[in-house]
Amino acid sequence: MNAFRQCVAQISYVVFGLGLLSGTALASQPKPWQLGFQDAASDNMAQITNFNDFLLILMTAITLVVLGLMVFVMLRFNAKANPEPSKTTHNTFIEVVWTVVPILILVIIAIPSFRLLYYQRVLPEADMTIKATGYQWYWGYEYPDHGGFAFDSLMLNDDERGDQPRLLATDTAMVVPVNTTVRVIVTGADVLHSWAMPAFGVKMDAVPGRLNETWFRAEKTGTYYGQCSELCGIRHAFMPIRVEVVEPDAFASWVVEAQAEYAQYETGKDMLADAGTLNKQTETGAR
Repeated sequence: MNAFRQCVAQISYVVFGLGLLSGTALASQPKPWQLGFQDAASDNMAQITNFNDFLLILMTAITLVVLGLMVFVMLRFNAKANPEPSKTTHNTFIEVVWTVVPILILVIIAIPSFRLLYYQRVLPEADMTIKATGYQWYWGYEYPDHGGFAFDSLMLNDDERGDQPRLLATDTAMVVPVNTTVRVIVTGADVLHSWAMPAFGVKMDAVPGRLNETWFRAEKTGTYYGQCSELCGIRHAFMPIRVEVVEPDAFASWVVEAQAEYAQYETGKDMLADAGTLNKQTETGAR
């Protein structure tokens, strides 16, 4: 049944041209000409994909029914077949049907939609917390549960990216352990940004002066890519996100290395603070 549903959903994508997101498979990165979403790496994204497939099947069925009715009406009630126009003004049964059926369809859509929305919005007990801060035009990450070390993640040029995909390659990555509920606190340092990771089914706005939160639980190890999904200036398209999902032992080793490597690292937040201090000193000196 699942295979049949996926087959119908793929046909629906072709028919309606709904390649909403170029997806990833095991490579965890966008693939040319692929239809549909990225392969789910979390239960949240799996539910989103299933709901999307269900809607595509429902939409295809409704379209075919309406098309069939239109063809039937054109053939059955055209002027050639009916030289004498009908004087019918209404039909109570038909009017009841075309009122009740759309209501039932909306209810069928609403129930799983609200269930999924509730699942996404209610934050479960988190195993760890990471703070993601959007800057023009890169991301900074902070690990408050692991000593508070922080670092920035900058996009790499073509001659620096190695095997990483173009325009998605970064010099550092958010690293998390697999099968761990991760709470992500998202904010912006300057303008609106949005932290989005398609394979996890996550998208959260980064608003200056406000802390938003989201969560994910990655069920597969690998490298996953996303991008800033809120127009934030001239280099908005060059603000990639890279998440490395590793085994718990590998994560523990990475934390030890990161604590040493980033102990004296000057992040975007530090530079903004230094700039603010310099401005205050300049103003004081001018007086």
